[in-house]
Amino acid sequence: MAASPSLNLAGTPDMKIVRRSDAPPYVAPKHIGVDAFRLQGPPVSSPSFCGVGLSFYEPGGRAEMDAGPTEKLYVLLEGSLTVSLASGETATLEVHDSCLIEPNEMRAVENRTDRQAVLLVITPPPVA
Repeated sequence: MAASPSLNLAGTPDMKIVRRSDAPPYVAPKHIGVDAFRLQGPPVSSPSFCGVGLSFYEPGGRAEMDAGPTEKLYVLLEGSLTVSLASGETATLEVHDSCLIEPNEMRAVENRTDRQAVLLVITPPPVA
Protein backbone atom coordinates (compact mmCIF):
# COMPACT_ATOMS: atom_id res chain seq x y z
CA MET A 1 0.00 0.00 0.00
CA ALA A 2 1.56 3.30 -1.10
CA ALA A 3 1.65 6.15 1.41
CA SER A 4 0.15 9.47 0.45
CA PRO A 5 2.81 11.93 -0.79
CA SER A 6 1.24 14.74 1.24
CA LEU A 7 -0.55 14.98 4.56
CA ASN A 8 -2.87 17.71 5.81
CA LEU A 9 -2.40 18.50 9.51
CA ALA A 10 -5.49 20.13 11.05
CA GLY A 11 -5.90 23.05 8.69
CA THR A 12 -2.19 23.68 8.13
CA PRO A 13 -0.70 23.69 4.64
CA ASP A 14 0.04 20.23 3.30
CA MET A 15 3.19 18.65 4.63
CA LYS A 16 5.12 17.28 1.65
CA ILE A 17 6.62 13.85 2.18
CA VAL A 18 8.77 12.40 -0.58
CA ARG A 19 9.68 8.78 -0.01
CA ARG A 20 13.15 7.82 -1.20
CA SER A 21 11.53 5.18 -3.41
CA ASP A 22 9.46 7.93 -5.10
CA ALA A 23 12.24 10.54 -5.42
CA PRO A 24 12.88 11.22 -9.10
CA PRO A 25 16.42 10.85 -10.41
CA TYR A 26 18.11 13.86 -11.93
CA VAL A 27 21.22 14.35 -14.01
CA ALA A 28 23.94 16.22 -12.15
CA PRO A 29 26.23 17.76 -14.79
CA LYS A 30 29.85 16.57 -14.80
CA HIS A 31 29.10 13.76 -12.33
CA ILE A 32 30.43 10.31 -13.23
CA GLY A 33 29.48 7.20 -11.26
CA VAL A 34 26.97 9.21 -9.21
CA ASP A 35 23.23 8.55 -8.97
CA ALA A 36 21.32 11.65 -7.82
CA PHE A 37 17.73 11.91 -6.59
CA ARG A 38 15.53 14.93 -5.78
CA LEU A 39 14.13 14.61 -2.24
CA GLN A 40 12.65 18.13 -2.08
CA GLY A 41 12.31 20.94 -4.59
CA PRO A 42 10.94 20.91 -8.13
CA PRO A 43 9.44 18.74 -9.46
CA VAL A 44 8.35 17.07 -6.20
CA SER A 45 7.71 20.09 -3.96
CA SER A 46 8.13 23.87 -3.82
CA PRO A 47 10.00 24.89 -0.66
CA SER A 48 10.77 28.60 -0.53
CA PHE A 49 14.22 28.23 1.05
CA CYS A 50 16.04 25.19 -0.40
CA GLY A 51 16.20 22.14 -2.60
CA VAL A 52 17.47 18.81 -1.30
CA GLY A 53 19.20 16.12 -3.31
CA LEU A 54 20.62 12.74 -2.34
CA SER A 55 23.69 11.59 -4.26
CA PHE A 56 25.10 8.07 -4.25
CA TYR A 57 28.81 8.04 -5.18
CA GLU A 58 29.96 4.59 -6.26
CA PRO A 59 33.62 3.68 -5.62
CA GLY A 60 35.59 5.90 -8.01
CA GLY A 61 32.54 8.09 -8.59
CA ARG A 62 33.22 11.78 -8.91
CA ALA A 63 32.03 15.26 -9.68
CA GLU A 64 34.54 16.96 -11.95
CA MET A 65 36.08 20.34 -11.08
CA ASP A 66 33.35 22.92 -11.62
CA ALA A 67 31.63 25.89 -10.01
CA GLY A 68 28.01 26.93 -9.72
CA PRO A 69 26.39 30.34 -9.22
CA THR A 70 24.83 29.43 -5.85
CA GLU A 71 26.10 28.07 -2.57
CA LYS A 72 25.77 24.37 -1.75
CA LEU A 73 25.79 22.58 1.55
CA TYR A 74 27.04 18.99 1.65
CA VAL A 75 26.33 16.58 4.52
CA LEU A 76 27.96 13.16 4.25
CA LEU A 77 25.60 10.43 5.42
CA GLU A 78 27.67 7.33 4.58
CA GLY A 79 31.19 6.56 3.47
CA SER A 80 33.99 9.01 2.75
CA LEU A 81 34.44 11.67 0.05
CA THR A 82 37.36 13.89 -0.87
CA VAL A 83 36.58 17.50 -1.80
CA SER A 84 39.28 19.31 -3.82
CA LEU A 85 39.49 23.01 -4.57
CA ALA A 86 41.09 24.62 -7.62
CA SER A 87 43.88 25.86 -5.32
CA GLY A 88 44.93 22.24 -4.75
CA GLU A 89 43.60 22.15 -1.19
CA THR A 90 41.76 18.90 -0.33
CA ALA A 91 39.64 17.75 2.58
CA THR A 92 38.18 14.34 3.30
CA LEU A 93 34.62 14.26 4.58
CA GLU A 94 33.65 11.45 6.93
CA VAL A 95 30.18 10.43 8.14
CA HIS A 96 28.15 13.43 9.41
CA ASP A 97 30.76 15.99 8.31
CA SER A 98 29.42 18.99 6.41
CA CYS A 99 30.94 21.36 3.89
CA LEU A 100 29.71 24.73 2.61
CA ILE A 101 30.66 25.50 -1.01
CA GLU A 102 30.46 29.22 -1.76
CA PRO A 103 28.98 30.60 -5.01
CA ASN A 104 31.42 30.30 -7.94
CA GLU A 105 33.88 28.23 -5.87
CA MET A 106 35.62 25.66 -8.06
CA ARG A 107 35.49 22.22 -6.46
CA ALA A 108 35.64 18.53 -7.31
CA VAL A 109 34.29 15.63 -5.24
CA GLU A 110 35.59 12.07 -5.44
CA ASN A 111 34.95 8.74 -3.75
CA ARG A 112 38.46 7.32 -3.37
CA THR A 113 37.29 4.29 -1.38
CA ASP A 114 35.92 0.86 -2.26
CA ARG A 115 32.56 1.60 -0.58
CA GLN A 116 29.57 3.65 -1.70
CA ALA A 117 29.28 7.17 -0.23
CA VAL A 118 25.96 8.96 0.27
CA LEU A 119 25.85 12.76 0.20
CA LEU A 120 22.93 15.03 1.11
CA VAL A 121 23.09 18.18 -1.04
CA ILE A 122 21.18 21.31 0.02
CA THR A 123 20.90 24.22 -2.43
CA PRO A 124 18.88 27.42 -2.74
CA PRO A 125 15.60 26.95 -4.59
CA PRO A 126 15.72 27.42 -8.35
CA VAL A 127 14.93 30.91 -9.59
CA ALA A 128 11.58 30.94 -11.39
